[in-house]
Amino acid sequence: MESSVIDLRHFQHGKLPEGFQQMLTDVHADAYADQMDDPFHQRFAWFVDHWTAMEGFSCVVAYDKDEPVGFAYGAPLAPGREWWRSTGYEPAGGYTSTFAVSEVMVRPQWRKQGISERLHEALLEERTEDLAVLLVDVTHPRVQELYEAWQYAKVGEQQPFADSPVYAVMVKELQV
Repeated sequence: MESSVIDLRHFQHGKLPEGFQQMLTDVHADAYADQMDDPFHQRFAWFVDHWTAMEGFSCVVAYDKDEPVGFAYGAPLAPGREWWRSTGYEPAGGYTSTFAVSEVMVRPQWRKQGISERLHEALLEERTEDLAVLLVDVTHPRVQELYEAWQYAKVGEQQPFADSPVYAVMVKELQV
């Protein structure tokens, strides 16, 4: 099925329009409507504020006309704070930098059209870091398989917050 999304818009730290964080929070509330009673999901606005304040924050939002239908965002991680560090993973060929893909989500009525992959590719296309890293809830093996199809490899597991799920830590080499 061909995607109806005709517009991918890029946003950067320090250049976010008014209402941007609320728009992300609204898309999240729709994407996770069946899980919004979970305290971890209820804190999403805090995570948005945290990530958008990071130097190097980058976000791609998919629009169907003027309707935001999904987004992908992340930021470079400080040396020594990379999510893969706790797994024992050692990058091949040396390592200098990691970009964290924090969120990739699409609202339910726009799913299964390839939008998440388009968002992910657009987010990473101009990155100069050596690696991309992301976390996938281990109870969602199909999502993990999707990222494996995008050339990520599971390198371990972690639970970053006491009330968060256990996540598969997945890494992709960007500068091959």
